Amino acid sequence: MTATKGLEGIVATTSSISSIIDGVLTYRGINIDDLAENASYEEVVYLLWFGKLPNRTELNDLIVKLSQHASLPEQVVDLIRATPKDVNTMAALRTFVSALAMYDEEANEMDTDANVRKAIRLQAQLPSIVATFSRIREGKEPVAPKEGAGVAENFLYMLTGQQPEAIAVEAMNKALVLHADHELNASTFASRVTVATLSDIYSGVVSAIGALKGPLHGGANEAVMAMLEEVGSFSNVEPYIQDKLNNKEKIMGFGHRVYKNGDPRAKHLQKMSQQLGKLTGNTEWYEMSVKIEELVTGMKGLKPNVDFYSASVYTSLQIPRDLFTPIFAISRVSGWTAHILEQYENNRLIRPRAEYTGPSHQAYVPIEDR
Repeated sequence: MTATKGLEGIVATTSSISSIIDGVLTYRGINIDDLAENASYEEVVYLLWFGKLPNRTELNDLIVKLSQHASLPEQVVDLIRATPKDVNTMAALRTFVSALAMYDEEANEMDTDANVRKAIRLQAQLPSIVATFSRIREGKEPVAPKEGAGVAENFLYMLTGQQPEAIAVEAMNKALVLHADHELNASTFASRVTVATLSDIYSGVVSAIGALKGPLHGGANEAVMAMLEEVGSFSNVEPYIQDKLNNKEKIMGFGHRVYKNGDPRAKHLQKMSQQLGKLTGNTEWYEMSVKIEELVTGMKGLKPNVDFYSASVYTSLQIPRDLFTPIFAISRVSGWTAHILEQYENNRLIRPRAEYTGPSHQAYVPIEDR
């Protein structure tokens, strides 16, 4: 046996949910460009879970169910109130999602119908958790979800307490669609490893959140915004980037392990970043981002990934930086639960081997002789 670092190039399972082939991302065979331009997030959720786009009745039924289940158990709201206001947001999300399982009567039911119902509740309640946590730490009361509203609209409404602009809902919907699934990424693989033991769907999602918390997976868009704030102004972009490159420092938001010719999702968020900048009257974040892309691509040949422009999109929506990764989880829970359902359908315990590199032929030495 020979180890492959990071399992790079290893095919660990089969899946019919999403694919990345020759730099093209598809969900169930539909190009991400097509979905980003045309689909609602709820259509994508249905597609990931059930393998086809919904008809009007199926879509309306899903929207109603997500709306009906968006309210949180009072005990979870109480837990959010008791949480330190300065806690890491992903650590908080991980804890609150774990707590949801304690108040779900079907938490340990393992039949397919029960797991689909739990997937609906998880998709419905993650936006409510993030919005409720954000408001409570700001000293504000939670806002109840709007009946019949879509996930993107409802999240922005619960976060701000105000009806969002149509362009804001469009931007959030597009971001949710683009982040919904991404083949066998670290958090998705973590969720599948967990449920392959026949653990419950909540445990699988908590495992995924734990993996997404790591800065090598979910925190890149926060790091991009921190970089933009550090740059400070358009005039400082070139000397800042040149200094970083001269010192061989990583520029956040560029390059991707599975895309050699650029992340196909980035262009959609670049367009939204520009439109939101014009709407708010502040295009500087967008202009700085375009200049950074021009410099990094020109000097290093690296192209932006989905995280690069999502940073300025979320900032234009007045979303706090430390909520960027929890928003990623709001979207990706659709993919996580789709993969969990697929894993249950044809399960085998995931148990790879390790290449041993330690000492051999060692003898036990009595403690008095050590």
